[in-house]
Amino acid sequence: MKKIFFTVLLFINCFCFAQALDETQIKETINNLFIGMKNADAKMVNSAFSDNAILQTISKEGNVKTEELKNFISSVSGFSKNDLDEKISYLSIQIDGNLASVFTPYEFYFKGKFSHCGANSFQLVQQNNTWKIQYLIDTRRKENCKK
Repeated sequence: MKKIFFTVLLFINCFCFAQALDETQIKETINNLFIGMKNADAKMVNSAFSDNAILQTISKEGNVKTEELKNFISSVSGFSKNDLDEKISYLSIQIDGNLASVFTPYEFYFKGKFSHCGANSFQLVQQNNTWKIQYLIDTRRKENCKK
């Protein structure tokens, strides 16, 4: 009986460690996106995304606008360091195998001044032991923001 108990305990411990490691790597990928934006580093921003990632924004009216990844990445390099500063908090991270879903409320600052807030919904995929953003949709608003 003790053997079974310790085997189960070991399995649970390994699962928890793997989950924590994945969460750390997922956060690192998302944080690299925002560090890259803040540093106007298009290469760093690009490294956070899969090759065929989709970027979208949903308006208050429910309209969905799609932005080409290459256009977003090239626009980042057109800014100066510290122009783009998105401050996020991790509300939820869900992982199932090579798929992760992450929800992050945020506040966005442009050139040091508050611009807008909202939430990001990320879908990440693990490819070659690396987490990449496959899909990102966000909301944007100027009211009801925590500043």
